[in-house]
Amino acid sequence: MIRVCDIAISFIGLVVGLPVFILLAMIGYLDTRSPFFTQVRVGRFQKPFVLIKFRTMSLDTASVATHLASKSSITKYGSFLRVTKLDELPQLWNVFKGDMSLVGPRPGLFNQHELTIERQKYDVYDVLPGITGLAQVKQIDMSTPELLAKTDAEMIKSLSIKSYFKYIYMTLIGKGIGDRVK
Repeated sequence: MIRVCDIAISFIGLVVGLPVFILLAMIGYLDTRSPFFTQVRVGRFQKPFVLIKFRTMSLDTASVATHLASKSSITKYGSFLRVTKLDELPQLWNVFKGDMSLVGPRPGLFNQHELTIERQKYDVYDVLPGITGLAQVKQIDMSTPELLAKTDAEMIKSLSIKSYFKYIYMTLIGKGIGDRVK
């Protein structure tokens, strides 16, 4: 049932949001000359997939976990995108394709070894990664791998249609801060 909701919501979001996507991409092009950011992330069963977001950092920023990136690399427009969470919108394509769910553990990078080990302990990789989830609404980011993995496991164990929509709603009304940047 959750996958059906993912497909329906992501499809509607992509179709209805198309004018917003185009506008944000045009502004992003003016900001960095490259409005989209893609990065290989760890997916279900630890298989790689390419995550897509609107670019929030300058082009020369190293490809590291957000909490390891320098705050000075975030553009003014990128800061706006992060605060409003609009940088996440292109991930609706990842959800529609089946790489992600709307709700699930945030996908990490392959070089986040401590996080990978902690998530393996709790079978977090048995589910699709998500745009939002319990850790995000509790403001837990990837800088605390053990706590994040435990929280992801807690969410997976108790995930229902009701909690699925609850996490989406909480994200839309501004709960959670996303990944911290130095």
